[in-house]
Amino acid sequence: MLNFARRYLIPGAILQSVMIGGGYGTGREVVEYFSNYGTMGGFYSVLIAAVCIAIVFAVSLEISCVFNVFDYRNFFKVFLGRFWFLYEILAILLFLLIIAVIASAAGQVLQAELEIPSFMGTVVMLFSVVVLTFYGRDLVVLVLAYWSVFLYAVFIVYFIAVFSIFQDSFTGQASTTEPGWFTSGLQYAFYNMAGIPLILYAARAIETRQQALIAGIVGGVIAMIPALLLHVSFISQLPSILGAGLPVYEMFIRLDQDWLKIGYLIVLFGTFIETGAGTIQGFVERFDGWWSDRTGDLLSPKIHATIAGAIVALAGILSQVGIIDLIAKGYGTLAWGFMILYIIPLLTVGIWRLYVVDRDSPDG
Repeated sequence: MLNFARRYLIPGAILQSVMIGGGYGTGREVVEYFSNYGTMGGFYSVLIAAVCIAIVFAVSLEISCVFNVFDYRNFFKVFLGRFWFLYEILAILLFLLIIAVIASAAGQVLQAELEIPSFMGTVVMLFSVVVLTFYGRDLVVLVLAYWSVFLYAVFIVYFIAVFSIFQDSFTGQASTTEPGWFTSGLQYAFYNMAGIPLILYAARAIETRQQALIAGIVGGVIAMIPALLLHVSFISQLPSILGAGLPVYEMFIRLDQDWLKIGYLIVLFGTFIETGAGTIQGFVERFDGWWSDRTGDLLSPKIHATIAGAIVALAGILSQVGIIDLIAKGYGTLAWGFMILYIIPLLTVGIWRLYVVDRDSPDG
């Protein structure tokens, strides 16, 4: 059972954990890329994103296992060669943006709930990320996997509450499809798939192509179910919810269920921390690989924490821009860069490299 979870469930759970802080934890990405395109347009966009993520995730897991590459530097050398570093430039920008989004959201929520300066929430969240990174990959994987289960439980309860309390609001919503849903679904998938190379450390238990394919499909579903549920819940509050900086938090306020809001706030901060830690672990794996190539040893936990501290400090400064502008402008721009540097080369050169390996194998 443990091997089953490690092969088929944990990779998707960790991918979802990396995606969930800025997008699902706040709901702002769901509004920006799905709900903005109408009730049915949002559904279509979610489907497009899920299919794209499943395909790219499966191929990435297969390449990672076949070529025994579990950090993004060596992974991109398989199909980008000497130009692997171009991904790193975009990845650093995206990572800083993700951490800035969740830091901004953490500050806003603490200010609204506890009336303390927003920067204090940002500091607490970022410090927790550094501490978790200090204790290494095994703890990060464990926390990310189990926290996803807790998160799902809270969001299922939230979903049931929305249908129970706002059921009349759903019947009054027209079935609408706004133009642009297809492109929006692609954009959402492109920049979220950029996190896949950062979590390849979760693919170490996968041994066969079939396992990689199943894990990729399961991962695409796991990653997108929260987006689907949130979009459905937002339908009851269209169009007023579209302008909210933290749509999920706004929904909990409108539900007026204190016990549920407390559960959400616990989940929210947990997802912020796991998103930051999960992504930082990818960068730590990259630095470990570089250092191991030079010296044969891995970096110490203190250096891991120092790397994490420097990155989150930069993200904390960026978080002062504001969550709506960060998501609306930053993510959309980076999405096309990842399409060019990651998705197209992966699905062309990467698949060709897999074909060559199959052809040259004794059973090929």
